[in-house]
Amino acid sequence: MFSKKTITILFVLAVGISSITSPSVKQVAAWQTDIPLNQALVLEGGETTNPRQYDPHTTYGSGDKRVFSGLVSFDPQLNLTPDLAESWEVSPDGMTYTFRLRQNAKFHNGRAVTAQDFVYSLERAASPELASDTALTYLGDIVGIYEYASGQADQIAGIKALDEHTLQITIDAPKPYFLLKLTYPTSFVLDKENVESSSDWYRRPNGTGPYRLIEWTSFERIVYEANRDFYLGAPSIPYIVVNLYSGDSQRLYETGDVDITGVYSVERFTDPTEPLFNELRTGVSLCTGYVTFDSTQPPFDDVNVRKAFSMAFNRQQYIDVVLNGHALPAHGIYPPGLPGFNIALQGLPYDPAQARELLKQSKYGINLPPIVFTNSGLGSYVSSDVAALADMWKKNLGVTIMVENIEPNFYYDQIYANNHGQLFSGGWCADYPDPENFADVLFHTGSNQNNGGYSNPELDSLLEAARVEQDVTKRIAMYQQAEQMLVDDAAALFTVHWLEYELVKPYVKGYVLTPIDIPIERYMWLDGK
Repeated sequence: MFSKKTITILFVLAVGISSITSPSVKQVAAWQTDIPLNQALVLEGGETTNPRQYDPHTTYGSGDKRVFSGLVSFDPQLNLTPDLAESWEVSPDGMTYTFRLRQNAKFHNGRAVTAQDFVYSLERAASPELASDTALTYLGDIVGIYEYASGQADQIAGIKALDEHTLQITIDAPKPYFLLKLTYPTSFVLDKENVESSSDWYRRPNGTGPYRLIEWTSFERIVYEANRDFYLGAPSIPYIVVNLYSGDSQRLYETGDVDITGVYSVERFTDPTEPLFNELRTGVSLCTGYVTFDSTQPPFDDVNVRKAFSMAFNRQQYIDVVLNGHALPAHGIYPPGLPGFNIALQGLPYDPAQARELLKQSKYGINLPPIVFTNSGLGSYVSSDVAALADMWKKNLGVTIMVENIEPNFYYDQIYANNHGQLFSGGWCADYPDPENFADVLFHTGSNQNNGGYSNPELDSLLEAARVEQDVTKRIAMYQQAEQMLVDDAAALFTVHWLEYELVKPYVKGYVLTPIDIPIERYMWLDGK
């Protein structure tokens, strides 16, 4: 996911709750909701003005997994689990998947989910009319999907509804990670009548997930109600209330108005003498931050320039100053905890003298063209992370960077439209726990997510071989080799792996700090709120 999936701003990503007192339910006047808050998970969040973020088939993030669902999912331990599909069979050649849909699966309006709904949804996701930037990344293995996406076919050859409850998907080669890709929102089922009812259908979605969206008042709140007909059993928490722009989430947590929040005062809450210390959850994310070099533009079409910029970057100083020490240095693309993470990876060292020498050896020498750094932001404000990068490059290379901001709601739209400078901010969080989701998705020449235009035929061949390698040990070794190639070629400037800190109220039960977004609320319950 930008996040994932490259790090993206999505509505309702923060998870939190508001407290109440009994016997009378405490209502916060600004919220103006009749929902009994002692039966609700009350969150604080925001919303984007970009409609493509709310559509599962076009989102750059992890989608709304409360409302929508697909064939398979992950549980809190990141095990792949059946979802709308109760079972599946794989053909002996590993290329044809036959899914049996649950007989009790229904949309929120009560209509039964059919295999034809999936045919419609998958074809919609890949359709040239929708022009999704993400669909082919996750569905591109399906036979005939590129012909359909380019308008050369009127259906996807590899997708068939065998009967009302049997869906068959055929892919182009046996790929051990294919099922994992179906957890991404581009595979979620949608109701055709709902989607075609209006341009803002997503504000009144007829989904299949564990919660129904029953209210969305912009800049005020979003309210979800438990789906009592949910095919995997009704969720234990009756309501989820998301208060939009209601204030500082950490402070709301301390006043009892938010029950789960991200933490920015990390030093305070990691102190064992802090009263809320026992409510802190910590973990390492499956995310990697990086700066993209547009290798199709001068001067980053020269490997020596890319290496120079990489070796002029002091990771530890960046982490200590910008992130107050709360991150891990990233020398490659795979985060700790991901299969394929290589602690012995040989990263490019911080070496300003060698960086200056590499710059001199490049075809540009020290006479670089003007360099623009594109970032997500407003006005002329330069964020601390970009300022730190620019200062290091100025100090160590004598290079001046010009910073341009793109309005955050439409940042990735512009990145995908190739409207950006030679450098731009990025990051990637795992959609599924497999190194293919990083190396192949971000750096293969043919990938939609290869926004820097990096191309290396030797790497492409290795990644294509790894896709179909069935031996796990050999496959992981191939992805580690690919990562070393990316580092040696300075395909991007890898910066940090983020750490996660969350405060969770004691009466919120079943919460797991997962490094991949899952429909976690359906596993949770409230005890004594």
